[in-house]
Amino acid sequence: MLTSTRAHARSALLLAAAMLAVPHLVSPTHAASGIDGLWDATVVANGVEIPFRFEIATRGAEAQGFFFEGDRKVGSTSGRFADGKLTLEYDFLNTTFEATLDGDQLRGTYKNNRPNARPQDIRAHRFAPVPIGADDPPALAGNWEMRRNAEEANAPRDTRTWHLFLRQSGAEVSGAILRIDGDTGTLVGHWQKSKLALSHFAGERPILLEATANQDGTLAVTLNSTDHYRAARSTEARALGIPEPPDPSRYTNVKDPTTPFHFSFPDVTGKVVSDTDAVFHGKVVILAIGGSWCPNCHDEAPFLSELYRDYHARGLEIVGLMFENDADPSVSRPRVQSFIKRYNVKYPMLIPGTQQMLNEKLPQLVNFGAYPTSIYLGRDGRVRSVHAGFASPATGDEHTRLKKELRELTERLLSES
Repeated sequence: MLTSTRAHARSALLLAAAMLAVPHLVSPTHAASGIDGLWDATVVANGVEIPFRFEIATRGAEAQGFFFEGDRKVGSTSGRFADGKLTLEYDFLNTTFEATLDGDQLRGTYKNNRPNARPQDIRAHRFAPVPIGADDPPALAGNWEMRRNAEEANAPRDTRTWHLFLRQSGAEVSGAILRIDGDTGTLVGHWQKSKLALSHFAGERPILLEATANQDGTLAVTLNSTDHYRAARSTEARALGIPEPPDPSRYTNVKDPTTPFHFSFPDVTGKVVSDTDAVFHGKVVILAIGGSWCPNCHDEAPFLSELYRDYHARGLEIVGLMFENDADPSVSRPRVQSFIKRYNVKYPMLIPGTQQMLNEKLPQLVNFGAYPTSIYLGRDGRVRSVHAGFASPATGDEHTRLKKELRELTERLLSES
């Protein structure tokens, strides 16, 4: 990809070696449990086996399990290992990991705690370095654009072009796919035997990407063993018949931008917060539409917290609008409270209703289609910009570019009288 991301890319690609040097997690006394350390794991999602890296640390009967999002650890909020049985809870994901140790093997399930959710099978064995073949890998690093093969395009989602960002160090490759409605998280893998294989699972977003090189310089991409795409470098995509990806700053808009944007919903305590409240008068306001179930909302939250910290004193207010997947407040409120705690959110988080109620609750929006979506209001309460989706750190330079763009937009709105 671009030069400015090479150091980060190499760090992510050599993650396994870095993870071995974490002495505070695995001491000799802990190792006696027989479960501490790194594991090569597989989750079965819709019949597809998707590999991922996992780490376990114990202290007595307490246990913690870590997924990996690139070089960032995603740790469980509570856990226990006793009598050969491991149970891990991820409150912010509303999920439970359960497995039984059998020698050097772990077998179990990973389940979302929503009603009627089906558990996914998990298998794992002790970490072992993957031998890389001697074949010379092609140069894959850079920005690509990918499009679903025409014969498979049967829904609006299938007719959109997606971004594909790849970083490379020899045969080791990492990257991400960025859609209008979010990205895949960090894909990690390698080129071997004339094929690229990348995967991601960090407690959510399971995906397997496989690709081979075409003679015209494009890539034949398969996702989760079923969906087929053609990818071309961004500089050549148009000439090869791949249309532009949707513009996230133009994808969603409002019916009448000359009128103020209204909201009035309860927060996690039940108190109603409205655009007419005095605290918002004459302020720049960002309405962050999301949900605790939404992976890219978790990616966006640290950035929004940064904006609030840096610009609140200058007149910025942020309001989270969390459309949850359960209408019962006794279920949705604890999930949002867990989200608030995880990201140390200081601005109000409101719960308007479920995902299915969005158009009803926010009737001023036109063509909503992405969680998260952020609405930027000027000091007069009118919509100045709407941005669909969020490019997470997995997208490398695109993440950096987007944050710079949104910071500049915020500063511009704050500078207006």
